[in-house]
Amino acid sequence: MTRDQILILAILAGMTVLFLSNRLRYDMVGLLGLVAAVFAGVVPSDHAFSGFANPVLPLIAGALVVSASIGQSGAVEILLRWLGPVLRPKELQVGVLVGCVAVLSALMKNVGALAIFLPAAVQVARRNQRSPSEFLMPLAFASLLGGSMTLIGTSPNMLISSVRQDLVGAPFGMFDFTPVGAGIAVVGVLFLTFGWRLIPQRRRTTAEQAFSVEDYTSELRVGKGSAYAGRTVGDVEELSGGGVSVTAVIRDDARRYIPGASWPLRAEDVLVVEAEPQAIEQFARDGNLEVVGGEKAPASATPATGAEAKDTTPPADRVPPTQLEVIEAVITPDSRLIGRSAAELHLRERHGVNVLAISRRGRRTRARLRRMRFQLGDVIVFQGYTGTVYDTLAALGCLPLAERQLTLGRPRRLALPLAILAVAMIASGFEIVPAAIAFLAAALAIVLLRLLPVGETYAAIEWPILVMIGAMIPVGEAVAKTGTADLIAAELSRLAMVLPSWGILAVILAATMLITPLVHHAPAVLVMGPIAASLAHKLGYHIDPFLMAVSIGAGSDFLSPIGHQSNTLVMGPGGYRFGDYWHLGLPLSLLVVGLGVPLILFFWPLQ
Repeated sequence: MTRDQILILAILAGMTVLFLSNRLRYDMVGLLGLVAAVFAGVVPSDHAFSGFANPVLPLIAGALVVSASIGQSGAVEILLRWLGPVLRPKELQVGVLVGCVAVLSALMKNVGALAIFLPAAVQVARRNQRSPSEFLMPLAFASLLGGSMTLIGTSPNMLISSVRQDLVGAPFGMFDFTPVGAGIAVVGVLFLTFGWRLIPQRRRTTAEQAFSVEDYTSELRVGKGSAYAGRTVGDVEELSGGGVSVTAVIRDDARRYIPGASWPLRAEDVLVVEAEPQAIEQFARDGNLEVVGGEKAPASATPATGAEAKDTTPPADRVPPTQLEVIEAVITPDSRLIGRSAAELHLRERHGVNVLAISRRGRRTRARLRRMRFQLGDVIVFQGYTGTVYDTLAALGCLPLAERQLTLGRPRRLALPLAILAVAMIASGFEIVPAAIAFLAAALAIVLLRLLPVGETYAAIEWPILVMIGAMIPVGEAVAKTGTADLIAAELSRLAMVLPSWGILAVILAATMLITPLVHHAPAVLVMGPIAASLAHKLGYHIDPFLMAVSIGAGSDFLSPIGHQSNTLVMGPGGYRFGDYWHLGLPLSLLVVGLGVPLILFFWPLQ
């Protein structure tokens, strides 16, 4: 091994450790890797920012803007109403929703398609007394399967197209992925229609119990007229029928105590309770308790600052109940709440919403509710004004777990985004213009036609992912230019002595599938792509089937909640734990490998 090969492997190993640690955001890890590669001399300084000039970046940005416009057009809400009769039989509910998500994921970014259908799935589950966990993991997996069908459906397809452009001078086309991806998606959707029963039984409880896996944490104040003042903790827990657990009592200048069952409660105590939302509501009503955070109505949704914002906040009991709405929402990967608290963000004063309760999987926190730092996947109970709460939550990067009523009378907003998407796909599919130009023009048309405000347009773009990809492209190229890809490919080529050609292809697909949860799908593609291409050259095969195997492997992370945003997005609302994913994901992964390899060999011959 040469010095440069050792250095690039050390940099990749260090980046993998940082990706796994979650101590730095993935875009920061990408930039650190790029800077390290420049200082080590494996990436020339005048080539360091070449990744940010790659056409894949405007392609991803344009696809995200188009996806956001489709999501707000109302087309999906109309589709769901048409499907209402089909969704009534319980045997068809999962299959219909999974199929819809898969198809939509082929036309827009897959995580956007999932976000559109997630609230509908939760509502279907609740109306039919089923757990959302029966729906949400299959929907997340279906979005990954559907995204593999077209160039714009998922980032791995766009990235492997960029790798092919660098290697042979031409990218993959819009529908080059369709024959293999559609075959896998059809069989995968059929599997998920029935395979959801593999989700651990403890997650598949009734709808009323769906969020009790890790109950909501809320704070309730014992007022002077409360029926619970003077009673013991054990008494009030018994009065709740065992549905509420008092985990702490805050008194004496905000000191937190862990109470025993015999602890007497005093007026002005703040009880930290854990329970289902309905149980908390009944417990507060029975004891005449105040929900901390909800004793004041939210301020106007118009941003305000300083004392003026605080002074104009009215008591909640002076606001007509019809003007206030309580709604559950999940924190999405691009939410501005992540890592910050309600107090830091001044949610009531500046954004017009109160935080009433938080449900978090995995661990408890000793922080007060207003001081608790939000995390990806947290499910929050918000209180806000009926007319503005949905727009506010969208601006904050939270996905409401309720169906939003469609705003009628906007046929232009319904038809134009779909027409723009169709034109962009046709223009790029028939190679009239490159895909990056087609979707950048589509995004520009959406802004100029005012289908999406400029602020929401920029908010729809996942800037951290673009930064990471721009930083990782030169690092991935260094793997090839330093001879590291050839070195690894030479070792893998020894498998040709004991494995048939289809076996080597299966190894590449499976290896990429296993690497993706560790480092994110973008680095997996940008590193494994050159290695797979080098292996194909050494064996005398075309590179396209090997690049297809890398793309399918990177887009098929069904084993963990961290490899893809779709899996992370459903973890909180579905009540899943880390180890739940492999129960459904492992057989689906084996199906993808078993079906993907022959489909690749059929549509993309090795020679």
